[in-house]
Amino acid sequence: MEIQLTSQFLGDPSQRGGFLVLAGLLGGFLFIRTSARMIRAGVSWWPGNVQTGSGLHIHHLVWGICTVMLTGFLEFAFTPDPPWREILEVLFGIGCGLTLDEFALWLHLDDVYWTKEGRSSVDAVIVAAIIGGLVVSGAAPFDTGNAGSIAALSGVVALDLVLVLVTAAKGKLITALVAFFVPIVGVVGSMRLARPHSRWASHRYTKGSRKAEEAVRRDARVRAVQNRALNLIAGTPSSESADV
Repeated sequence: MEIQLTSQFLGDPSQRGGFLVLAGLLGGFLFIRTSARMIRAGVSWWPGNVQTGSGLHIHHLVWGICTVMLTGFLEFAFTPDPPWREILEVLFGIGCGLTLDEFALWLHLDDVYWTKEGRSSVDAVIVAAIIGGLVVSGAAPFDTGNAGSIAALSGVVALDLVLVLVTAAKGKLITALVAFFVPIVGVVGSMRLARPHSRWASHRYTKGSRKAEEAVRRDARVRAVQNRALNLIAGTPSSESADV
């Protein structure tokens, strides 16, 4: 595993581009999620939803897709020099943020923005941010440049994959994702208790055993913290979907 963060970080065009896309994605997501929360709260001075004359609500997913398509086309067609390249990178990221904020709409083909199912949009943004952040920072699961031999590298790859699979089987999918890039995270994730409804727990924790009960208690604590954090960022879900 190798992480390269140097003083030349933003001087490298590829890393700078990835950083700007990621910054645009997070900025676009935070802006549109804040907008949605203000609309939900009925803030009078906020512009509100975009609607046609006939009352058709245009989801921000549409604006995101159009932005991604347009900026991608301009980048491929003209390969502009700075600063236009950087501007397109930021706009592309913003389009991704607007689109991923309604990922649940892709998945369910229904407006579930403020429901429990709508939380999959936030999950999608978190996954994209983690992958983007790790790639941009220079994280790589295997340092092939320092590999002593093919056999040694193969052993490292196999061990890392085992750690990732065990962590995923324990129901810790985000941790498993990070573990693919940072194997030490997989070591920790694979050693800790599994989530109670995971494959690992169902096959290895006897019902009523100390491990099974502790897994339930720990999962409840973790989920409570996660829910508070997500409610702070994305708003509290309701039982009814909202037209946002």
